Amino acid sequence: MRLISWNVNGLRACMQKGFKDFLEQSKADIFCVQETKMHPEQANFAFEGYYAFWNSAEKKGYSGVLTLSKEQPLDVSYGIGVTEHDLEGRVVVCEYPKFYLVNVYVPNAQRDLLRLPYRLEWEKAFRGFLSGLMARKGVLVCGDLNVAHNEIDLTNPQANRYNAGFSDPERQAFSTLLQKGFIDTYRHFYPEQREAYTWWSYIGQARERNVGWRIDYFLASCNLKDTLKNAHIYAQILGSDHCPVGLELHG
Repeated sequence: MRLISWNVNGLRACMQKGFKDFLEQSKADIFCVQETKMHPEQANFAFEGYYAFWNSAEKKGYSGVLTLSKEQPLDVSYGIGVTEHDLEGRVVVCEYPKFYLVNVYVPNAQRDLLRLPYRLEWEKAFRGFLSGLMARKGVLVCGDLNVAHNEIDLTNPQANRYNAGFSDPERQAFSTLLQKGFIDTYRHFYPEQREAYTWWSYIGQARERNVGWRIDYFLASCNLKDTLKNAHIYAQILGSDHCPVGLELHG
């Protein structure tokens, strides 16, 4: 089984930059998108062969996630069940026979960490939500988690120590999530791989120089460990300031 996740930084724009070509080439069974920045009624395109499940922000042109699935899920839900956290179109949950798949776009702490308090509240609520799912069956989490976990996961860790996405509280929140029973699947297969990034600033030719961050993930609950086959970063795929990431499962 092949799963892909990609923060497209605006789906309508990315559609003009090769999105559908990659979707077809990937042969993904499930393809998750973050930062759609649109509502489904704004689409003048369809995804042949896929069921489409959208969760859009109330605010126009902001956030939004979309899950494309070749298989009809057993159930689909939107958000994490907390009203204050469910207005920005950040979560779609699809239930399959062997696992839940949570497509998520985690809030950014923003410049000067202005939104860090909210981010940490969101993280706590999200962990609680995932714990509830894990009590029923295995859980996969994919998307833009807006944090580089360890120094190996970004080019300039010392310079970014107090910046959004690499602050100590955000990194600790990610560690806490893993301690709740999750595996960072890319590090599971490639624990020492350096210069493996999924996001690059548009400033200063960062992508050309590979000055980046790894902030897009597939996480798997520990009870799914034996199903993991491989993890991927598709750094060569353009169209967004993020690149797609992938996960292969046995069976």
